[in-house]
Amino acid sequence: MANDLAVPGGDKQSFFAKLFKKKEKPFTGEKMKVGIIGCGWIAGSHVVEYKKMNDVEIVAVADLVEGKAEKFAKKYGLKCRTYRSHKELIDNEKLDIVSVCTYNKTHAECTIYALNAGVNVMCEKPMCVTTEEAVAMAKAAKESGKKLSIGFQPRMDPNFQELKKVVQSGELGKVYYVQTGGGRTNGIPTPFGTSFISEETAGIGAVGDIGCYSLDLVLNALGYPKPLTVSGYLNDSFGKDPKTYIGHPEYADKFGVDDFAAGFVRLEGGICLDFRIAWAMNINTPGDTLFFGTKKALRVPSTPCWNGSIPKAMELSHVNQVTGLLTKKKIKRYASPNVFYLKIRGFVDAVRNNTDVSAPPEQIIYNQAIIDGIVRSARLGKEVEVILPEI
Repeated sequence: MANDLAVPGGDKQSFFAKLFKKKEKPFTGEKMKVGIIGCGWIAGSHVVEYKKMNDVEIVAVADLVEGKAEKFAKKYGLKCRTYRSHKELIDNEKLDIVSVCTYNKTHAECTIYALNAGVNVMCEKPMCVTTEEAVAMAKAAKESGKKLSIGFQPRMDPNFQELKKVVQSGELGKVYYVQTGGGRTNGIPTPFGTSFISEETAGIGAVGDIGCYSLDLVLNALGYPKPLTVSGYLNDSFGKDPKTYIGHPEYADKFGVDDFAAGFVRLEGGICLDFRIAWAMNINTPGDTLFFGTKKALRVPSTPCWNGSIPKAMELSHVNQVTGLLTKKKIKRYASPNVFYLKIRGFVDAVRNNTDVSAPPEQIIYNQAIIDGIVRSARLGKEVEVILPEI
């Protein structure tokens, strides 16, 4: 860990002892029963963190691929029941929580079924594929009275929290323009097959897979203003090229989503958002995230994927409009904890204590509406309006 990293309170030894503890305090109450829907690699990350908690018990896992749930349970040392569908799991178990770790296109179906059955849901990102699905998920959560949170673990990082604190403090003045995005140079996600690149299973590509992270980065800092209009563009040049896939040129024929997306979004409050994201590109970065304010600007160093922490110190800047003198100020960078654990732990605590979740659907529906708007605009070749009903 770099020596220049700061920690809340300044006491590094105490801070890391709390964040990276191997065992939780003894628990003598009733354990919460957890089910896992979808047994891919991200589900494994959920299991690893749940197993660190002594107040929860994974009682069942499900996957539609024959034998996959059984192999998954064995791999992670789970002595639990296995099922072939989310409906079988939910109908046959008395659950407190389910983690939905399925294909993008089935997030909404699985989440809504669980909520309607009285089960709290931690749904992996992206929330879903379309605005209509996001609305239906939010309505199901409200009508059922159960908790729904979307898997945006970066919100648990102290640097992301500091970013929001700075923007919300008014130090920037009125924010009128935001640039964000990110991307990989050669990161089309096919190490486990084609589920991320097939239209049939993923529905959306880079725009949803990693684009949702960079959107949440800035929208959360801004207080999640409502999107009004979107002009979008999608590209699939790398995804459709057989040379992209070493040893699997046939994947190019199955590529049915985007490998690059861009959007110009008008937000409530007179803010314009310039967004771009890539799974593959011929440059190392599409640029830093920038907040332009009437008093100051804020630069957030770029990262390939905003799913962990901010890689370098953020920087405030100001230009004296009389002298032209530019002044800059670094913002201390905090050490990053295990944000994935904190995401899962936070959701369990929210369910147990009936408190707010970290990424509520009422916010993330705006994130999804922008993604959907980019897709719709790109297909239509023109700007589209974002229309959201009351939840």
